[in-house]
Amino acid sequence: MQQTVPKTVQQGVILRLAVPVPLRRLFDYLPPEGLNPAELKPGQRLWVPFAGRKLVAVLVKVVLESPQAQLKPAQELIDSKALFDSGARKLLNWIADYYQAPVGEVYAAALPAALRKGKPADHWAEQWLQLTTEGKGLPESALARAPKQQALLQQLLRAGQQSRTYLKTQGHTPAVIRALQERQLVEWVSGPTVPPPMPAAEATPPPQLNSEQQQVLAAVDCSCFSATLLEGTTGSGKTEVYLRLMERVLAEGRQALLLVPEIGLTPQTLRRIAARFPEHSIAALHSGLAEGERAQSWLAASEGQADIVIGTRSAIMTPLPRLGVVLVDEEHDASFKQQDGVRYSARDLAVVLARNSDVPVLLGSATPSLETLHNALNGRYQHLRMRQRAGDARPPQIHVVPTLREPLEEGFSPQVLRHIGETLARGEQVLVFINRRGFAPALNCDDCGWIADCPHCSSKLTMHRRQRQLRCHHCDYRRPLVDTCPQCHSRSISALGGGTERSEELLARRFADYPVIRVDRDTTTSKQALDRLLAPARDGEPCLLLGTQMLAKGHHLPRVTLVVIQDADGGLFSADFRAPERTGQLLEQVAGRAGRGSLSGRVLVQSRFPEHPLLQMLLEKGYGTFARQLLRDRAVAQLPPTHAMALVRAECEEPAWAEEFLHNARLFMQSLVPPSPQLQYLGPVPALLERKSGRYRFYVQVTAQNRAQLQPLLARVCAWAESNKNRRLRWAVDMDAQELS
Repeated sequence: MQQTVPKTVQQGVILRLAVPVPLRRLFDYLPPEGLNPAELKPGQRLWVPFAGRKLVAVLVKVVLESPQAQLKPAQELIDSKALFDSGARKLLNWIADYYQAPVGEVYAAALPAALRKGKPADHWAEQWLQLTTEGKGLPESALARAPKQQALLQQLLRAGQQSRTYLKTQGHTPAVIRALQERQLVEWVSGPTVPPPMPAAEATPPPQLNSEQQQVLAAVDCSCFSATLLEGTTGSGKTEVYLRLMERVLAEGRQALLLVPEIGLTPQTLRRIAARFPEHSIAALHSGLAEGERAQSWLAASEGQADIVIGTRSAIMTPLPRLGVVLVDEEHDASFKQQDGVRYSARDLAVVLARNSDVPVLLGSATPSLETLHNALNGRYQHLRMRQRAGDARPPQIHVVPTLREPLEEGFSPQVLRHIGETLARGEQVLVFINRRGFAPALNCDDCGWIADCPHCSSKLTMHRRQRQLRCHHCDYRRPLVDTCPQCHSRSISALGGGTERSEELLARRFADYPVIRVDRDTTTSKQALDRLLAPARDGEPCLLLGTQMLAKGHHLPRVTLVVIQDADGGLFSADFRAPERTGQLLEQVAGRAGRGSLSGRVLVQSRFPEHPLLQMLLEKGYGTFARQLLRDRAVAQLPPTHAMALVRAECEEPAWAEEFLHNARLFMQSLVPPSPQLQYLGPVPALLERKSGRYRFYVQVTAQNRAQLQPLLARVCAWAESNKNRRLRWAVDMDAQELS
């Protein structure tokens, strides 16, 4: 029987829009009433009615036919010009296809919050001062009796338009500008947005490059696409390579994009870049900015007004019309993968963006991710190495301190405490790494065995003694600290284990003559807090730095000569197959904070299992050998990166519903592609953190020899899952999943 093809029933100018709803398709609308269709361009935002709501949608394309019989008109055009150019739309559409994400949610995720809410882009349009016709006809010395007016006049004669923001940073006062306006020599006009001003920085000349840095720069061609892994030991000068590549593309009038893993690294990076490029505009994009600041920076970048863009993972989706190079610092960091909503990897998108734009991408790390290393070893990426520390710095000496049967004081061995005291007495600095915040990770009753559990998550409550609170670090549930057991009313309550607070108390007591600087999420809640905390350490005075992995990456503190890793064993026995890789990266990164200046460094690693083969391999042969062994193990287990993997996730307050949904999803997928040596299924199985925020979480794992086998299957299961009518159940597809929790 011949299949009937539906007839096109709507013709004319049709707007195909990305609407921010969890449906994997575009929606057709008519143009707003009374609007000239010639004003409509792909990339503009419009207000549209959708299921009784008013939403901000993005115009993806204009077509002349629609298969739908009844179309609603869009309500209002928001933008006079497109916010997303063709290159940005190409990347966003690729994200939706590859990650099996709703296209409307992808476009929404690419926008800063203020623009996502429908704020007009013109709200941040910059005011620019320019000469009038009369002003252009004056000689430079025309206002010699008014030197401040003459200085501004000369600047405008030389440079043309100047933004209000820039004039303010140059010290030109409103009174001087008004005086020129009254003479009808200057006028204000609206123009492109410029990024918020950066803190003033004194220009610094570039340092002398060593031979390895010169070889890396010679190997990167900025005239075409290339993907390069820069594997450089900590302190080898990778940042200087980034700056030289920026310098190269800026000289050609192009933009540079630098991705960093955390906002904590942004202030110091901004300072260094602003000092190197004082004449160029810099835009920062990260979650620590106010809504208005972020929108202003985003618009400046997308309009080509920002020469350098520095940001965390979401910056990868910012339109950059004159992009010249993409740089990813600490490319191995797990924070480059979005874990909810649109589950993209900014590191992987950096390669796609560079390929689309025909520009180079440089992925830098001392401890490359296994995915990137696998691509480099297979020849997909150029593999460059820097083994020499910059300047006079030498690699630190690493020593394991066994603790299994040692008498410990709040988690520290006597040997380690002695070395800390000796280092401080020499006028040097010490960094102590503890990957647990709070006072203690658990509270326990010695009499009945009660443990303070989170009522909403499969986790224990962490004790924060200073705030007299018990907190869940997953859902942020909080309750007052108890002095008696709520189960048997005993007062024999014990704090089990140690965290940064507990260690801070001990170190402040034992080394009272030296400041103890604690760096964790609890002490860095305010804007610029991390920068302020680290300021005394940058001044070079003897001090003790104590903190979590916020201290492990990117910080250059040349007076730190001793690094103490309190517990090296945490990730060696995890159920997550990625845990050994992350443990190795973390230990190597923390160790790299020692001896970055002219003074030699030493690392003391406390371990209850010093004979563990992976720990021995890491400490004796280095991360490169360690990572290659993990790659061989992954290949045998048919796990990423040698195989492609996706998770179909589901969560619900009723665990049986989530399990049933995933059971049916697996049956549906198996009906399309039966299990085979080339494609395998696992699950449903509980997530490592089975319950979070009151919802039980499960997943089905799908592993294939390559991604081409996975993508059609995932597209079909998404279409099947969208018919799910249980509104209390949430589901998602996580392509290239990085977390099993």
